[in-house]
Amino acid sequence: MTPTPLLPAPRALLEHLPAYVAGRRATSADVAALASNESHHAPLPSVLTAIAEASQRVNRYPDPQGLALRDAIAAHVGVDVEQVAIGPGSNGILQQLLAAICDPGDEVVHAWRSFEAYPILARLAGATPVGVPLDGERHDLPAMAAAITPRTRVVLLCTPNNPTGVALTTAEVEHFLAAVPRDVLVVIDEAYVEYDGSGFDGPALLRRHPNVALVRTFSKAHGLAGLRLGYAVAAPAIAEAIRRTMLTFAVTDLAQAAGLASLAATAELRERVGQVVAERTRVTAELRRLGWETPDSQANFVWLRCGDHHREELLAAFDAADVLVRGYAGDGIRITLADRASNDRALAILTAAPAVVAVPA
Repeated sequence: MTPTPLLPAPRALLEHLPAYVAGRRATSADVAALASNESHHAPLPSVLTAIAEASQRVNRYPDPQGLALRDAIAAHVGVDVEQVAIGPGSNGILQQLLAAICDPGDEVVHAWRSFEAYPILARLAGATPVGVPLDGERHDLPAMAAAITPRTRVVLLCTPNNPTGVALTTAEVEHFLAAVPRDVLVVIDEAYVEYDGSGFDGPALLRRHPNVALVRTFSKAHGLAGLRLGYAVAAPAIAEAIRRTMLTFAVTDLAQAAGLASLAATAELRERVGQVVAERTRVTAELRRLGWETPDSQANFVWLRCGDHHREELLAAFDAADVLVRGYAGDGIRITLADRASNDRALAILTAAPAVVAVPA
């Protein structure tokens, strides 16, 4: 018998590292795709034109520093270009950031439940994720401050929070920062900032606190999820460290061109965001009429808190009606907002299942 050849062993942590679970994809035009947190709009016409033009030069490498895009982002946020780093989506920029800041054995404090990638990315960086339970549907900032130890290097705040949709306030984060050591980086993940009408002011916090970094993405309101483009805004030294950890040419020329065009199309983007916000208001009101105590979402989705039994029954009902939503074990269901007809299909399922719709105690 031929002996099995020895192979290099993967890192031990991979054996226990959970895989990121993406929202299910629609397999036909008849399916309402409300599981992945993406825009249901196609990219704006001017963005599609920019992508088409950039496609003519894909034989060339992109600008590895993304200088033109960084200039545009800096002007958009109101910061210096030295404070901007780009990456492949907010997920990619977070991975770059943690690789730049964390050493093995360091700790990353984050709310839970929040964005599922946080503990995965922390472990990949060699750090230990420290999840702090939510207070209802929002971050428990006093508990997160209490969770900081001498080993803590990064705190991740998600506002509006994914998947609950609840936004933090500038004042409560300002109070939180007063309790955070200056050598701990507080990263504010603003993936849904365009939808947030709460008045939260991340750039103001960044100006007042050198240990704050903002992370944003073009995957949501800008409708560029398939091109993978995100950015961080931080103190120049932090931004430079994030740029150094990016895989060379990770942000394609197509993505950079699309990002530039989308930042220039502010009026059209604002109109699309307004449509989503109007649907969010309508759907939230209808959910509450049906008996759901859904929180005031400031994102492009709504959240239904329910236990496992109700969640599984509801997911089966959604699946039977070809409506894809996102279930979270032990917590609830997130429904991404799309066009009115798709949203009404989701509401019809909840209306037709009163025994399942009962709000958990």
